[in-house]
Amino acid sequence: MSLRQKLQTAVLPLTILSWFVLLYCTLLAASPTLAEQLGKPSAWVALAAQACFAAGVFLYQRNRPDPLRGTDFTGLLRRLLLGPGVLASVCVGLHLLERFIQAEAPSNDRVLFAVIYTINLALFIIFLASTNYTWRSLVLFRAPTHLRREWLWFELLLGATLLFRLLNWAPTGLLAYPMMGALALFGIYLSGNQKWVAYLNRRQKWEVVLLQAGLLLCMGVFVVYFLRIEHDPKLVAPAPQHAFLLLTVFFATFYSLVGLLVTFFNLPTAGVFEQKREEILSLQRLTQLIQKGQTEKEIYSTLFDSAVQTVGADAAWLTLDASVDGYSGQYFNIESEQSAAIHSLLTDYNLGHIEYLNNDLDNSSGFRSLKLPFSSMIVMPLRSTKRRYGSLYMLKDQRHGFDRENLGILQTFTSQTVLSIENLQLLQASIENERVQEELKIASAVQDSLIPKTLPTDNWFEISSYALAAKEVGGDFYDFLHLPGRRLAILVGDVSGKGVTAAFHVAQMKGIFHALMQENPLARNDREKFPVPSRFMAQANTALVHCLEKSSFITASLYIIDYEHGGFVFARAGHCHTLYYHSIKEEVSYFRTAGLGLGIIRNDSYEKHIKNQFYDYNPGDVMVVYTDGIVEARGAQQEEYGEERLQRVLERTYYLEAEEIKQQILSDLSEFSHGQPVHDDQTLLVIKFKAVQPDLHS
Repeated sequence: MSLRQKLQTAVLPLTILSWFVLLYCTLLAASPTLAEQLGKPSAWVALAAQACFAAGVFLYQRNRPDPLRGTDFTGLLRRLLLGPGVLASVCVGLHLLERFIQAEAPSNDRVLFAVIYTINLALFIIFLASTNYTWRSLVLFRAPTHLRREWLWFELLLGATLLFRLLNWAPTGLLAYPMMGALALFGIYLSGNQKWVAYLNRRQKWEVVLLQAGLLLCMGVFVVYFLRIEHDPKLVAPAPQHAFLLLTVFFATFYSLVGLLVTFFNLPTAGVFEQKREEILSLQRLTQLIQKGQTEKEIYSTLFDSAVQTVGADAAWLTLDASVDGYSGQYFNIESEQSAAIHSLLTDYNLGHIEYLNNDLDNSSGFRSLKLPFSSMIVMPLRSTKRRYGSLYMLKDQRHGFDRENLGILQTFTSQTVLSIENLQLLQASIENERVQEELKIASAVQDSLIPKTLPTDNWFEISSYALAAKEVGGDFYDFLHLPGRRLAILVGDVSGKGVTAAFHVAQMKGIFHALMQENPLARNDREKFPVPSRFMAQANTALVHCLEKSSFITASLYIIDYEHGGFVFARAGHCHTLYYHSIKEEVSYFRTAGLGLGIIRNDSYEKHIKNQFYDYNPGDVMVVYTDGIVEARGAQQEEYGEERLQRVLERTYYLEAEEIKQQILSDLSEFSHGQPVHDDQTLLVIKFKAVQPDLHS
């Protein structure tokens, strides 16, 4: 049970008891016989009992839940009229009944009159308290914090004034009237802040005017009643008690009249329009953020500040699913423990990721157990069709502090924020893409400079080459190096991955190639001056260990052609098998040799996984060296081009020149993969040993 409920429960029996004490004092004052038997109490006892009863009724009404349910203003006034209005009718009926009885059977017995008067007094104070806190709900509807403080001061001043008047402690006339006038002006100022009137349509407005007129009529009934009996000889109430009643009915009638005028002339409408203007300005600020070069953190911060200001939240916080530059949200007037408890409760009820509005937290079992100082809450998630960014939480102290309009405003704010964030991310991605494109252009230029522009020309063979990168920068490479003793080294390879990183490793591999294929001055003979392919691969693997990522590797094949001896030696480090046409045998086949890619094994044992293969070539032989982008090219049915199809092309074209053989292969490949994108880099070298070899002895 909350503190308010406990106070309300404690006040009620004391209030009822004080009324019975007041009735007891009134009966003793009206009946001399009873007074002689029981003793006549002091007038101070009756005044104190009335003061306790009035204070109790007001405290009871004050600690009840807010009578305003959402924006049902007409229902609130209707309930007030039908309740106290009926009571006013009962008051008039009892008064008329007492007068009728007196006219039919005149009597000096004042007991009946005293009972009716005490009942009417109780009904009037109940009506006054209900009216006061109904106006309080309407005046404080969507009111700022300072107005709530001002209303509290007004309650205290009005209560003190009435109680002092009841206890006959009122100041002299010269001081009393200015004090009453100041209090009346203060009440007019507060009554003019009824923003709820601007939310009424034309039909509701006229209905409210009629209801307020009915309440004024009820007040008039009490005024007439108390004025009629003020000089009645049967009235046994002390003078201060009656003066207190007249003063309270004056204030109640006065402020009801002000409320009616406010409704009739729509005085607070301008204030609501001003609030709408602030909402539009806040939305404009959000829409302009992306144009001002704001960061994501600044956009979120502006959303938070605008939302708090626009809906008038008493507390709020913003949480992001992923922090942005160290910013994961912010808080306003709420402890982190409270926000964590609310978030945990919403998660338990599976309400943490949806729009949620609760205008009565005190009567929600889960929230009541948290003992929060807030009574209304809105949860607004920040999300797009693709992802969720976070959630915005708004809290207010009073019940029914938010309405559907607040919900719509926050929906607009969060939607605009998400749009701004996504636009900013697209802009940043575009800038980053431009930067990457510039880097790729530079890398492509560097890689292009590494590709041999002129192929080796010799009387011994023909070479034709082709290279196509799947992206701006590829991972395929090839190079040539002339060695002493009529020899030529040919390196072909493929770096795993694409882009700038692959291009960097291509440059490293070509640097290693030129560094390792230098003459060794300590060699014992000419054949040992340059490493054989298997030894080169082992040394290259050792060099790459320190610069190649653990997830990367390189496949390569190194061929050293020796024209003088009419043969070549090669080693395959996981690269594609070499396709070869043997002119003597007149057959096309692949060299199926073992070999492991560079960087897969990163220790001295790698050399065990690489082997040399020697082959004596003949005039007219053809060697086709390629990368996997050729044989793995996709057709219309996503089937691969394959080694068999490449072999059949060479079987049909081996008699052609190297350039013509290459063009036939590319033509067949293009026909096979027509309309399909290039998924991998493609490199092709065709080497044909001339049918007539030079005479070594000439």
